[in-house]
Amino acid sequence: MDVIAAIATGSAATAIGIVRVSGDGCFALCGRVFRAAGGRPFAAQEPRKMVFGEMLDRAGRVIDRGLAVRFPGPGSYTGEDCAEFHCHGSPVVLRELLSALFAAGARQAQAGEFTKRAFLNGRMDLTQAEAVVDLIDAETAAAARNAAAQLDGGLRRVLEPVQEELLEVTSRFYAVVDYPDEDIQDVRPEEIAAALRSAAGRLERLLDTCRRGQVLKSGVRTAIVGRPNAGKSSLLNALAGYERAIVTDIPGTTRDTVEESVLCGGVLLRLIDTAGIRATEDPVEQLGVERSRRAIASAELVLAVVDGAVPEDPEEGSLLADVARCGVPWLLVFTKRDMAGGLRTAGAVFPAGEGPLAPPAAVVSLSSVTGEGLEDLGNAVAALFPAGDPGEAGSLLTDRRQEDAARRALDAVRRALEALETGMTPDAVLTDAEEALDALGELTGRTAKEEIVSHIFSRFCVGK
Repeated sequence: MDVIAAIATGSAATAIGIVRVSGDGCFALCGRVFRAAGGRPFAAQEPRKMVFGEMLDRAGRVIDRGLAVRFPGPGSYTGEDCAEFHCHGSPVVLRELLSALFAAGARQAQAGEFTKRAFLNGRMDLTQAEAVVDLIDAETAAAARNAAAQLDGGLRRVLEPVQEELLEVTSRFYAVVDYPDEDIQDVRPEEIAAALRSAAGRLERLLDTCRRGQVLKSGVRTAIVGRPNAGKSSLLNALAGYERAIVTDIPGTTRDTVEESVLCGGVLLRLIDTAGIRATEDPVEQLGVERSRRAIASAELVLAVVDGAVPEDPEEGSLLADVARCGVPWLLVFTKRDMAGGLRTAGAVFPAGEGPLAPPAAVVSLSSVTGEGLEDLGNAVAALFPAGDPGEAGSLLTDRRQEDAARRALDAVRRALEALETGMTPDAVLTDAEEALDALGELTGRTAKEEIVSHIFSRFCVGK
């Protein structure tokens, strides 16, 4: 493959900047832009050992002094010869060094091309490549730990036994059919059934991790809803730790949705502070109320905020009834605990005649001013979205593509088992088993098509 190069540390000024190079012949190319202090050619430097020297621009002039290191393939990140330059993180210096590499024969790496080459050269499978993206994008320590474990092959190790069981079924069929003169014991139906049931069970347990994995990776889309001046924006600010939203005593201050990501109970919440929901003649406020209702419809969690310092009113009960019908978990949050002097009861929050409604998962009283009760809110959120067993790290499905492939594999295994139990011919069982293997191959990349690969790697930053 041709030599590619890219700045691996972004475009902002930093103390240290890194330029990465990969491809056959890259050592000779790098020797044209780096002059080691000891005078030894770059291609002759000891592998995986930092060497001090001068970085040269395309005219051979010194632009910086720093460190360089070479990683011979196939034991490098990409599986081919690689090199890195560690210099001062001035964007000008990095661009000049990159320009010198281009003049020497390298080209600009595409987004994700280093990791794509690692995949194509067998250094990692698709689940590990996706873990690189997850590790870069991780917003919580738990998400980083899961991505690191998946990069270490955690998900692949879960999938390998399923693939082995299905391969055993298919290979035995082919062996018996293709080599009738050999003394190959015919596979017994009960053995096939046992292998298929085992594969189905493993896939079912894997798919059970989807919700936890996606919460870990993407967080929980959470709508904060309530009447005007109920304390919604104050709650957002208290959870964010700074004044993210404007707070006044004037009802209807929030006209549009305000979004912020926060950690609450160890769970990443994508908070959406909405306009107060009430009947209004103001056309701008009406638009805000409509957006609030859309936020409820698209949320995965709703925090229904009620002013705990004022008496109940009918519109409040009607709003809570709408929340109870939304079909997602919700928490009833009484605010202004410092003013109310206690928790306003939740016994009569719904208007009479509304019929059966989903109760809140928890009722919390808090003060956004003093912070009282915020820990209780965190505990309620953590109970709704448990972190799971720490030993699961790396074996969770965190991507919709992964979930789709695993689900198709499970469906195919179930069809194969049904075909076997209903007495269909072996070729019917074989077809479904092979379909399951193909789906698992898409998941790991063993049989992935080029468009799947390109879709995955297009999400990477340029230096990866």
